[in-house]
This record gives sequence, structure tokens and C-alpha cells, in this order.
Amino acid sequence: MNIAIVGTGYVGLVSGTCFAETGINVTCVDVDEKKIERLKQGEMPIYEPGLDQMVQKNIKAGRLKFTTDLASVLDEQEVVFSAVGTPPDEDGSADLKYVLQVARTIGQNMNKYLVVVTKSTVPVGTARKVRAAIEEELQKRGADIPFDVASNPEFLKEGNAIKDFMSPDRVVVGVESEKAKKILTKLYKPFLINNFRVIFMDIPSAEMTKYAANSMLATRISFMNDIANLCERVGADVNMVRAGIGADTRIGRKFLYAGCGYGGSCFPKDVKALIKTADQNGYSMEVLKAVERVNERQKGILFEKLQKAFRGDTLQGKTIAMWGLSFKPETDDMRESTALVMIDKLIKAGCSIRAYDPIAMDECKRRVGDAVIYCRDMYDAVLDADALLLLTEWKEFRLPTWGVIKKAMRRPLVIDGRNIFDIEELEENAFEYYCIGK
Repeated sequence: MNIAIVGTGYVGLVSGTCFAETGINVTCVDVDEKKIERLKQGEMPIYEPGLDQMVQKNIKAGRLKFTTDLASVLDEQEVVFSAVGTPPDEDGSADLKYVLQVARTIGQNMNKYLVVVTKSTVPVGTARKVRAAIEEELQKRGADIPFDVASNPEFLKEGNAIKDFMSPDRVVVGVESEKAKKILTKLYKPFLINNFRVIFMDIPSAEMTKYAANSMLATRISFMNDIANLCERVGADVNMVRAGIGADTRIGRKFLYAGCGYGGSCFPKDVKALIKTADQNGYSMEVLKAVERVNERQKGILFEKLQKAFRGDTLQGKTIAMWGLSFKPETDDMRESTALVMIDKLIKAGCSIRAYDPIAMDECKRRVGDAVIYCRDMYDAVLDADALLLLTEWKEFRLPTWGVIKKAMRRPLVIDGRNIFDIEELEENAFEYYCIGK
């Protein structure tokens, strides 16, 4: 089976490589010539555990190829996935120019039946626009070539994407015809051989499912952060509250952790896009608007705790250690990360920042340049620091040697934005300790 995937970003590259792993012949397409040349050499444009080895393996096996020319490979394909970016416009809506550009290219160059599948996260109604763009180009050519459109949203977690793709808890597919359904069933059968968990539905429902899923997860995070902030004021412990409500099977334990706000490429963008879609259809998503407000406020919560710890004294000239820059562990992605908000606030307050992240240092340097001091490890970061801020819960941060850290710091102050440290251990070592929701 031959398929093409347009877009070699996070979704496209992971999807294409995992399809190739099951024996499918995959051609990944991107307009970025430098990126394609790097990929041909097995060099990764993104960080995802295990991806580089899998890419190199499938290139060597001849199942994974890369090109900048979609038109030249269309005749070989049965399915074409569109996995190009849908960045938010200034008004929060998803920008579909790249999605529609792919559709027009297909319409201008296809010569046989194709299933055109949108894998990018797109608003409800996008498949209709994709179909119209292809039909318009076919009409210009005077060509009568049948095709199907479909929606197949991705549910990959950065840092765990390969496992999510190879062993999915579900695959959502929106189709319009039995022919498209049969082809996509064949495509996904290898991943679900023991338990076929493909959920077929109409296309608008598939498009909505992706936004609804991410918005629900974002809602749980903001809800728990709201509860955590109230816990602090009434003397409760959010970790105990989380255990108590998570034991209710109707609620469950996942995504109930309080912290310093969510970020990344999905939750912020998708919440904004769903709010905008509702506005365009005469409806106001009040819950999601509150979710967004809570999250923006929560990204500044560590700065508020830092100010509180200094009891109104100026932060001018203080040295702040920062552990974690990426929006979550196991990725170098800093899009919408709390670290970017904190860096901005600390610099404006006149602080010097000593930062360490296992993976995201280069990405931080690309974004903020030399605004922070990049340290060789977590212990180097705390040297002469007046406070330590924990922003990302990387595993290597979980059990530090507090005795060494106390000797290195100017003031033994820890502000834990992810509630990963043992308060009793910190108190034994005479640290001042602040966390979320206690």
C-alpha cells in the first residue's frame, strides 16, 4: 500500500514513520528543502524519543522516502494525508491556508481516485472546503476524476507519540463513502490487529472530536488549578483533594494535577479555535473562555509566589534558578510554555536567570537568545541563586541532593510549580518551600 503525508512537522513525521514501520510505503512531502535534505540523511527536525532510530531504519528498508514535490508522486498513492500546520490567526481561529494549498495541489495534479485525509487539527467544516478546492481545480482542468475526503484527527502526546500511534486507545475516522471506509480500515488494521478500535463517524463529528478532546483535558487542568488556588486560601491540600475526587470512577485520576499552567502546540491553540468556531456560529463557549483565563493567570502564579517569598522586597538584582523550559517533559517544545512567561516577568523585574533543561536549551536560545544563562546541569543552575523555580517535571529533577543544593544557593528557597518535591525532606534541610495548592 502506498501513501503520502504532506507536512513533516510533529504529526506528519511521526505518522509517516509509524505507518512505514508496519510495511506501508510512505512518501513524506514538505516544501522546506533543507528539512527534506536533513531527513533524507536521518537528521531529525524535532525531538521525540525513539523517532530518529525508527526513521533511519525505515529509510534503509526503502519504506520511507522524502520529497518536496507532491505532484511527482501523486500517481503512486492510494491515500494522501494532509498534516500541514494550522497556526492560529490573530483572532484565534485556525489558519487553513496551508491545508487548502495542499488540496489545490492535489486537484491540479491527480490522475486517479484518491482518498484525501485531513490529519491536521482543523475546525468543523474544513473537509467541505477541502473538497470544494479540489473540485474547483479539477473543473479548471476539465477533468472528471472521483475522490473521497476524510478526517482522521491525531491524538499523539509529545514525548509518547510513537507508543500512542503504534498502540492507540482509539482511532477516529470521519468518512463519506464505504470505499473510503474500506481503504482506511485496511490502512489501520496492523495497529489494531488484536482489538480493532477504529471509530467511524461522519466528517463534522470527527473534526469536532479532536477539539472537544483537547478542550476537555484543558478544562480539567484549569479546574484543578482553580481548586488548588482556593485550597491554599482555606488550608486544604490539593493533592488530598485530587486523590479523593479521582477515586470516583465517574471522574477518574488523569489530568487532575495542579500546576503552573498548560502550554504546548495543542491545548492553547485548540481551545482558542473552538471558542472562535462557536463565536462564528452564534454561540459563546463560556466554560472554555474561563478555562483560558484561568490558564493565563496560572502561568504567572510562580512569580506571585516569588514576590510573596521576598515579602515585598525588590527582586532587582536577584539570581533565579529555573529547572525546566519545555512545556512538558520528554520534548523540546516551548510553544506557549510557562517558562517563556516567567522569563519575561523575571527579566522585567531585574532578575538574572540561570536555566537548565535536559532537552530544550537550544530551543530556548532560539527564542530568547542570551536573555538567560544556560547551565550545564541542574546543580550548576542553582549556583549563588536566591531562589529555585521548578517549571517542568523532568524525571531527573525528582530526587535532587538537597544538601548540595543548599550549599550552592545564596538563599534556600524552592518554588515548586509541579508539586513533585517532598515537603518533609525540604523542611529537614531547612528550605523555604512553596508549591501549588497547599
